[in-house]
Amino acid sequence: MKNTTIDINESTIKQYVNSLRPEDPEIRAKLDFGYSYENNVFILYTIRPIWNKPNEYQNLEYAKIRFYKTRQEWSLFWKRGNGKWELYEALPKSNHLDKIIEEIRQDKFSCFLG
Repeated sequence: MKNTTIDINESTIKQYVNSLRPEDPEIRAKLDFGYSYENNVFILYTIRPIWNKPNEYQNLEYAKIRFYKTRQEWSLFWKRGNGKWELYEALPKSNHLDKIIEEIRQDKFSCFLG
C-alpha cells in the first residue's frame, strides 16, 4: 500500500518543478529542472549540458527537503559551494511543505537558484 501523504507531497514538488521548466524545447535542452525522491528526502536540481561535453547532461542539486515522520516536520537544506548540504537558517523547518516551496521560490538570500 502506498503512503498517500508522500503521494500528495510528491504532487506538490512535481507541480513546483513543472512551474520552473521552460516551455521551449531549445531552452530545455540547455536548462531544465527535475527532482528525485528517496527515503523521505526530495532533492531539487537543474539539468544542464556539461560545459565541455554538450551532448552529456548533469544534475546540479540546489535544494534538499527532508521529512521527519516522528515530528511531522519538513527541513530545508541548501548546497554550499563546497558541495555540502547546510540547514537553511531563514526557514530551517516547517510543518507545511507549501511554506518550504515558497521559501525556495522567493530565494531571498540567493542560496538556491541565485
